[in-house]
Amino acid sequence: MSGSASGDEDHIVVVGIGVEAPGGINSPREFWTALAESRELIGPLPRDREWPIEQLLTLGRNEGWSDVRDAGGFLSEATEFDAAFFGITPREAVAMDPQQRVAMRVAWRAVEDAGLNPGAVDGAEAGCWMGVTPLEYGPRMASVSEHSGYRMTGTTLGAVSGRISHSLGLIGPSISVDTSCAAGLTALHQAAAAVRAGECDWALAGGVCVMGSPGMFVEFAKNNALSTDGHCRAYSAGTTGTLWGEGAGVVVLERESRARRLSHRIYARLLGSRVNHNGKSGPLAVPSADAQERLIRAALRAARVDPEQIGLVEGHGTGTAVGDPIELSALIRTYGAPERVGGALLGSVKSNIGHTQAAAGMLGLIKMLLCGAHGHVAPSLWAEHPTEAVDWEATSLRLATKFVPWEPIDGIRYGAVSAFGVAGTNAHAVVGMPVLEEDSVV
Repeated sequence: MSGSASGDEDHIVVVGIGVEAPGGINSPREFWTALAESRELIGPLPRDREWPIEQLLTLGRNEGWSDVRDAGGFLSEATEFDAAFFGITPREAVAMDPQQRVAMRVAWRAVEDAGLNPGAVDGAEAGCWMGVTPLEYGPRMASVSEHSGYRMTGTTLGAVSGRISHSLGLIGPSISVDTSCAAGLTALHQAAAAVRAGECDWALAGGVCVMGSPGMFVEFAKNNALSTDGHCRAYSAGTTGTLWGEGAGVVVLERESRARRLSHRIYARLLGSRVNHNGKSGPLAVPSADAQERLIRAALRAARVDPEQIGLVEGHGTGTAVGDPIELSALIRTYGAPERVGGALLGSVKSNIGHTQAAAGMLGLIKMLLCGAHGHVAPSLWAEHPTEAVDWEATSLRLATKFVPWEPIDGIRYGAVSAFGVAGTNAHAVVGMPVLEEDSVV
């Protein structure tokens, strides 16, 4: 294989970014500052959602349950929404899953970041793909209340992408994708394929996660897979389990020829992406190193990129005792050749913000894009003491422990992003990020 970024292919490129992350972060610039400063954006469980906080914090007293700490990566503005701005009535807005609300405003910002006027794209042959999972917001539709009549569009997953397309007036495909924690990258893969096939001129691709209930904390406390110290220690020797978080990320995709014709800033070329499934390899929720390795190699072949060209891998890195070692095994077999000089660096944005579920892969991609734009690798937290589950002496792969320059190869920085779903779906993307002019960096 050889790098294809300098060839004549009309690549699918990323030209806009929108992001909302824990810690009050609402822009790529704020997100990058937090990552570069190694900030952990974890806070207490929300007190404005009518969650049974006392019950949650005492679950660990029950036999067979682990502790739930008063910690997670939560969106500070999840309960806020300018309904009038989007032409939605207050009653309908309350009945809407907050994932719809957050996705709408982040998509709007992504369009703006691409140099487009969101108010002037009505009728555009553009598509929208959003990764999202159901997270138990509001009463069931069968419950009669003042919000009855709005619950169908308020709760269906299809309305997450549909609301974005409707609010902007986009008339291309509009599809919500649920592959659990691989949903954001699956949406990216499908959106890029649609643009490449001519189904739409450009597309939005993203992922969103806002927890309507604390159900994921309860489920993982019962499975003893939830962090017991309130941190997400990806790939770390000190990990006790994952920590849940929220967030949203949206990117704008189009063909490179179109981007250059319209003078759009190009963050990255999407050189190759693939999605697969574990198959009948074991229990449904247990990941497969063989499936992940097959996936990575397929994405590299599609990208026509050698593993040795990859400088940074943004892994799934959930901080679980089962998932991290399995993932590391696949990464070492693909990106960690022991004879490689100056091996790839590995990190996970979950160490900063927690596991944002359907948005995880997209927020990992955005972290990668910002590292490429700024020419530096942002460190992964808790990486000073890597897990002892793998032999680090036998691989060139290393955890990203410091804020260091990222040197390009012939003007391109090559990176890879992984995301794996609890139901067995795996997604991987390979990107090439051209060196940006200093005055154009976000």
